[in-house]
Amino acid sequence: MIRGLFLAVIALLLTGAREPVLVPDVSQRNVDIVYSFTGAELLLFGAILYPDGRFPQRDADIAVVLKGPSQPILMREKQRLLGTIWANADSTRFQSAPGFYAIATSRPLEKLVDERTAAIYELGLGNIQLSPADAGDTGKQARFENGLVDLRRKNELFIDRPGAVEITNGVLYRARLPIPARVPTGHYTAETFLIRDGRVLAAATRDIVIRKSGFERFVAVAADQSPFLYGLCAIALSLGLGWLASAAFKRF
Repeated sequence: MIRGLFLAVIALLLTGAREPVLVPDVSQRNVDIVYSFTGAELLLFGAILYPDGRFPQRDADIAVVLKGPSQPILMREKQRLLGTIWANADSTRFQSAPGFYAIATSRPLEKLVDERTAAIYELGLGNIQLSPADAGDTGKQARFENGLVDLRRKNELFIDRPGAVEITNGVLYRARLPIPARVPTGHYTAETFLIRDGRVLAAATRDIVIRKSGFERFVAVAADQSPFLYGLCAIALSLGLGWLASAAFKRF
């Protein structure tokens, strides 16, 4: 953190930049998931460096976004038939829906930027770029997008925390974002945006990896690299456990 801050100061002085610079960091670059993992809390913090070391007359705002990994997803809509039976009625596919998205801001987002700026930088749950495969029917697209956002909010995979970013003396900032137990593994990005008067003045990114560890990692790697052998081992294990259970019940 100190080294990064020093390098940013040197770069600011050498280039004579007139815009502020963000120096962000995170409490963990790697988050390991083991069998006892019940969730974690990630601290995003950093500093705002102003040109010539002079502070502005008005404080700026901060928005931090943690998201990843993106993957295609097929959404299905169920409808009740004959009063009691639920069946798939309609569906749509999204090409790059993030498995996790969390945003924290120093003030409510609508007070920081307009709708256009929020859409450009994907700020807010309503501005996540899902890349629908079928963009013809806008009404259907909006219905499925809202359904996906609502579903992942209920599962704590989409999180919105207005006012959760603390700014100290207009220079230091910090925010805490929860990582739920069911978070998908993969590569994540932690983005920080410096905002003033509805305009993004600076942005910076840090990479984070969430991965399985221990026996869970061994199983995941085996299933990915050797699916055939993994399937055979799973079948053999199931048969073995079934035989042991049968033998135990015969004794009693």
